[in-house]
Amino acid sequence: MLQHPAKIRLLNDIIERYARLTPEKTALICEGCRLSYREINEKSDRLANALMKNGVGRGDRVLFYLMNGPELVISFFAVLKANAICSVNDYANNLETLQKIASDCQAKCIITFDYHLDAVRNMFESTPSMQFAVLTGKHGVDDDSRILSFEQILKTYPAECPAPKSIDCDIAYLLYTSGSTGVNKGVLTSHRSALFNVESSIDLFNIDENVVHALPLPISFAPGMNQFLYTMRMGGTLVLEKSFAFPNVVLKRMAVEKVTGMGCVPTILSIMMNMDLTKYDLSNLRYMVSSGAVVPPSIIRLLNDKLPDVSFFSMYGMAEASCSLCLDPAQLLIRPTSVGKPFPGMEGWIEDEDGNRLGPNECGELVMRGTHVRNGYWNDPESSARRFKNGLLPGELICHTGDVFTIDEEGYFYFVARKDEIIKSGAKKVVPKEIENALYKLDGVIEAAAIGVPDELLGKVIKAFVVFNEEHRGKVSVDDIMHHCTKALEAFKVPKYIEVCEGLPKTSSGKIKKTDLQ
Repeated sequence: MLQHPAKIRLLNDIIERYARLTPEKTALICEGCRLSYREINEKSDRLANALMKNGVGRGDRVLFYLMNGPELVISFFAVLKANAICSVNDYANNLETLQKIASDCQAKCIITFDYHLDAVRNMFESTPSMQFAVLTGKHGVDDDSRILSFEQILKTYPAECPAPKSIDCDIAYLLYTSGSTGVNKGVLTSHRSALFNVESSIDLFNIDENVVHALPLPISFAPGMNQFLYTMRMGGTLVLEKSFAFPNVVLKRMAVEKVTGMGCVPTILSIMMNMDLTKYDLSNLRYMVSSGAVVPPSIIRLLNDKLPDVSFFSMYGMAEASCSLCLDPAQLLIRPTSVGKPFPGMEGWIEDEDGNRLGPNECGELVMRGTHVRNGYWNDPESSARRFKNGLLPGELICHTGDVFTIDEEGYFYFVARKDEIIKSGAKKVVPKEIENALYKLDGVIEAAAIGVPDELLGKVIKAFVVFNEEHRGKVSVDDIMHHCTKALEAFKVPKYIEVCEGLPKTSSGKIKKTDLQ
């Protein structure tokens, strides 16, 4: 058994270490592609040398506009080896948003697919910092000297690791997150902070070098990034999916590759729990990690019934303080609505609006302290000052999450709502999660969301959106749903409007996108 890896100070040390220790072990499986640690390391060396040859230096930003795939993994390590910063973007962003992000982070280079060639040319004109592009694909590139071929680089540049200049407090990557505001902010993550999150996750999930982790979440999503990195950190095998759009394909691949761990969000879990999982050999699956939103208790009960031998970790985090809280699987049925306690080496508490710490069963804002707290927002001191405040020690930052929580007498945390999602209807405050949990208790419900909509009398009233599985679709009326809500909820929490849908809008990570429901 391999010893727990030591002396890894930079994220790019990970790939170099296992290229020496287990060079021919499969590191990455993505659809038809299989790459060993040696192959990823050599390819990332070649790309790093190409980037540096064309002017990328320490601290420069390299923009990624790539789906989950081998190009993204290779590029990530290559940029870090070039002592630069990865600007990892959600591939669901449109080109207008990408342009704004490129300008904001003053990117020197973009790595993307060749069918975005026209957009890249426009970026050269509109973003003065952008000096060149690396394009991947089968359609080729033109003779513009500013445009390099990803595939040609991997054939021609030397597979020699550039001299490291970065140190652990340098920024490794930016994850641009829009949150509920719709304004993209680049979250600064140092090598030290990312590695702390990775090590804490390894301890909590008890991960070893035999891990085969299925990841259908985008690497541009903070939990997806963490799961990608902790799998590599232990020298495991990452089964990387572009999405969970085709569940049968993902589950079949999990069976073939003997997957031991899986990352998901509640919408993925809901889909899985409404499938016949006996069709797939998931006997090697040891653990699952869910993030992005609280898992409804009804889904937890189904999970326990269908996958009783799988340890399920319900987790809370955000890009600004990734992987902060997690519920011990042993507590899952005892306190299914909790998201647990802080990860190893982290501290959390609840404050009121005046900054006073609150006790058990009181509602307030969650504040997180620890090395996992990120380094602020890129080029946005005002937003940074609101989110990241001075901590208990000089120079330390703590994260004010903007999320409302309670804590019980035994120290378990319970998510109540995001501050900006709490619906004020007349004199009452309504928490959407309570309504959604009630809706999930209806047979056949696979997705549910509640929002506030304008009302002349009360200011806002509640509108609920419900999606049924195929078996129940068309068989449950709006009146049936309303009757269920009337029995399950207090009168002021019962939705005034209910809409049955075929599906709800999602972010690329699979979270329900409530801003699109407004």
